[in-house]
Amino acid sequence: MRDRFIETTTTLLAEDPRTALVLADISADAFTPAAYRHPDRVLNVGIREQLLVGVAGGLALTGLRPIAHSYAPFLIERAYEQIKLDLDHQGVGAVLVSIGASYDRAESGRTHLSPADVSLIDTLHGWTVHVPGHPDEVPALLRDAVAADGSAYLRLSTLHNARPYGGDGALRVLRDAGPGAPLLVAVGPVADAALAAVGDLGVTVAYTHRPRPFDTAGLRALAGDAVILVEPYLAGTSARVVSAALADRPHRLLALGVGREELRRYGSAEDHTRWHGLDVTGLRRSVAGFLDAAPVPAGR
Repeated sequence: MRDRFIETTTTLLAEDPRTALVLADISADAFTPAAYRHPDRVLNVGIREQLLVGVAGGLALTGLRPIAHSYAPFLIERAYEQIKLDLDHQGVGAVLVSIGASYDRAESGRTHLSPADVSLIDTLHGWTVHVPGHPDEVPALLRDAVAADGSAYLRLSTLHNARPYGGDGALRVLRDAGPGAPLLVAVGPVADAALAAVGDLGVTVAYTHRPRPFDTAGLRALAGDAVILVEPYLAGTSARVVSAALADRPHRLLALGVGREELRRYGSAEDHTRWHGLDVTGLRRSVAGFLDAAPVPAGR
């Protein structure tokens, strides 16, 4: 995903003189050719992530369309105040592109983990959030985000599905278990594991790479009385959105994702996927337990 981001951004800088790129050392080497060709629109501020976002806000005020890039904990958590003030409060837009996701760089420790990034963006107003599930989904999402006027967050990961599912962000049905079946919504790179986990269960599986704005119309059209959320970041991040969309219907909700308990462990991304129950075995266990716990309908 990172490679596709670099390729697409380099092309956008050449195609559109409104596009600018702000870096904080991360990926700077990969953008050296672009910086040489566009020295006024490719800026590396060094390891100063708050300045990274502040400069992006200033560029946006001049009419440019800035892309700001770093690791998720540096870009979103460390610079949250600048995102809130220099972008949101100023009423200007930028495209924030992160790498590292929740725990891609787990071997680097807690400083490189960011399961709460989407939750933080969710406290702001009107943001679009893209969580691609495959590298081939990245170019179109980035191009669409840059072409728009509002603020967007594009969350890249080393984890991905075996193939792109594409789409415009509306819920796309990957497996249809029929009317009234429990609905599982998989966000981005967890789709393949979710599909495998419910392969022999009567569960409809829908996919999205755009959790914000969430496709509430699609949710209402597909949901029965049981909804399962599988998100590759903090568990429950989209629970409030689902609950609000279905507030007029009796429903049960299971929200799966990265747990809130700090593991205080290193390991690999695959280890953390397993420890948080986001692998096939963990998802199967959680979903089966949830469905088994369903109340028995009257008369049975």
